[in-house]
Amino acid sequence: MQAAVITGKGLLSSDLRNHDRWFTSGGLCRRIGGRSVRLGEREFGIDLKKGSSGFMDSEFVCGRIGFGGSFRSKPKARSIRAQPSNGDLEKASYVTPPAKSSGKVLPYVGVACLGAILFGYHLGVVNGALEYLSKDLGIAENTVLQGWVVSTTLAGATIGSFTGGSLADKFGRTRTFQLDAIPLAVGTFLCATAQSVQTMIIGRLLAGIGIGISSAIVPLYISEISPTEIRGALGSINQLFICVGILAALVAGLPLAQNPTWWRTMFIIAVVPAVLMGLGMAFSPESPRWLFQQGKILEAEAAIRTLYGKERVAEVMNDLRASGQGSLEQEAGWFDLFSQRYRKAVSVGAALYLFQQFAGINAVVYYSTSVFRSAGIASDVAASALVGAANVFGTAVASSLMDRQGRKSLLITSFSGMAASMMLLSLSFTWKVLAPYSGTLAVLGTVLYVLSFSLGTGPVPALLLPEIFASRIRAKAVALSLGTHWISNFVIGLYFLSVVNKFGISKIYFSFAIVCILAVIYVAQNVVETKGRSLEEIERALSPAV
Repeated sequence: MQAAVITGKGLLSSDLRNHDRWFTSGGLCRRIGGRSVRLGEREFGIDLKKGSSGFMDSEFVCGRIGFGGSFRSKPKARSIRAQPSNGDLEKASYVTPPAKSSGKVLPYVGVACLGAILFGYHLGVVNGALEYLSKDLGIAENTVLQGWVVSTTLAGATIGSFTGGSLADKFGRTRTFQLDAIPLAVGTFLCATAQSVQTMIIGRLLAGIGIGISSAIVPLYISEISPTEIRGALGSINQLFICVGILAALVAGLPLAQNPTWWRTMFIIAVVPAVLMGLGMAFSPESPRWLFQQGKILEAEAAIRTLYGKERVAEVMNDLRASGQGSLEQEAGWFDLFSQRYRKAVSVGAALYLFQQFAGINAVVYYSTSVFRSAGIASDVAASALVGAANVFGTAVASSLMDRQGRKSLLITSFSGMAASMMLLSLSFTWKVLAPYSGTLAVLGTVLYVLSFSLGTGPVPALLLPEIFASRIRAKAVALSLGTHWISNFVIGLYFLSVVNKFGISKIYFSFAIVCILAVIYVAQNVVETKGRSLEEIERALSPAV
């Protein structure tokens, strides 16, 4: 059913002004016969609701009130758009003129991204250092202990990701960052100074807990402080800096060939960003949304002034109040995540991370060097550097497209490209006619896969999930999703080589391609588009008050 549009001159007729009115999403709304009307700077909207139910069963279609718009002496034509609600956020007609973006948030996003850099660095640092630290610690012949050195970080990250959500809800986002700096710095110091494998494992466990907490709170904090119109670009910076961290770990390992004890320096370097993150967060504003949730209204207004300027305080506070249940409902518990009200959004979050991991990204990154070597590529370092550069480049491109193309379209494009790349890799190891080119095809397929991953599958989940989760469950729901990520990551790292030895790399790559195709279907049917909408608009649509 198409929307009906009525256009006229001037303001609404005087009889409308006799009805109830309220502020929501930064503008004035009126209720007329059960319908919500918004007086906007350029247009206002009516959303005709008739007992809709399901994932989206309440919304207000509103614009912004402007003193230079509705109240100017020569008013321009206005329009009323009547749009039926069918339960789909993507098809809702939002009338929200873009606000002026603010660069004031960028320094605070930068401080938060130190956690993302450490995330990537700690994942990548052991790849180059493992051979040399194993000799120093006397475990060169013990592959089991070497496996513990690698996998302990993933186990710690699983613990940290679940812990991070509870800490962020209890102490706030910035204080959790400061607490997170402790295991990151202490764990890194223990790794750098370890004289035994036991000390190394403890250090890796603490560092893992630190990056697990970071993985949960970095996208959460960035999402909550970013202006709506640039939230996509800023949110994808998280993944970009993870890639930068991985690439930095690769570069940091270059002197190892000439200096076998350099691995200790590689670890100690990571203490610096951990300390800077803790200190930087002491001067960063708390999330206004968390402060509002805690009933700290004055502190929330002060944070908004710091982040966006005093001229936007009233607008943002009205938007927070319009989200309805924010400060009126009790803090959500873990079991609330599985209630009928929230379970669909939570299931989407977990599913996206499961698809991300079981589409093969960590298997490709962790074992790309071995794949290149078996394919006849002489320089392992050059091949790995190429993969890292493709990851950074693709994520940078995704950051520029996030607020224009949207999250959903990038996910579909990304998974489709990954499926095609995996098919190419599988065929390169199967078809005998391609045997003379297997080395070139292995590198090409891997680089295209990583590039496709970084365009959507990598950055979008960490950005999208804080957007679709309601404020009262946001921290815990993000933590649960990240827990799914780390557990699946650990399982893949533990069993990947065994499965490859049993079934062969070609069949494994083909199975990854199938997972990517299933992900395309799932995203098309279940993921909603969130670009251009405030967190409060999304929350009102996807998690209506009860």
